[in-house]
Amino acid sequence: MTESTKFVTGPRERAGAVESVADILERELPSLISDWLTRVEQEPELTSIPLDFDDRTGHLPHLLNDVIARLRLDSGTKAPISRAAAEHGELRRKQGYTVAMAVEESRLLQVTIFTTLHKNATNLEFSLLLPDIVTIADEVDAQLKEQMLRFMAADAAKMARGK
Repeated sequence: MTESTKFVTGPRERAGAVESVADILERELPSLISDWLTRVEQEPELTSIPLDFDDRTGHLPHLLNDVIARLRLDSGTKAPISRAAAEHGELRRKQGYTVAMAVEESRLLQVTIFTTLHKNATNLEFSLLLPDIVTIADEVDAQLKEQMLRFMAADAAKMARGK
């Protein structure tokens, strides 16, 4: 019995294979994106910027792949800065998003990730769940920081040109 399976007993054994959080997110990527879009479309502030499916969701596979990669890093390994997040921040600013709108999108991403994990609870490797949730929250917040740095850099450049 391996370390990752020794906690699996009773009904969970019959429910299916135990998976890591990273594996579940990778497997559920299309439905996660769809669920996120459904949440976004319920927010009038976000939909006030008219975007087609690709413009609204095109960044998500990259951001989520960064989350998945971070989950798979060895403990103690420093995570790389998300280039996708920085590019996303720049794109959203050009599309007319405000800082508050970018923060809301990021919040909805976390909610959608955690809801996806809840839907897959019978397959989760519970011994790693809480540390992985901390990692997800840290990575999504780090991505949001990169987005905000791009917003601020664009604002500073605009002010410098205006002087």
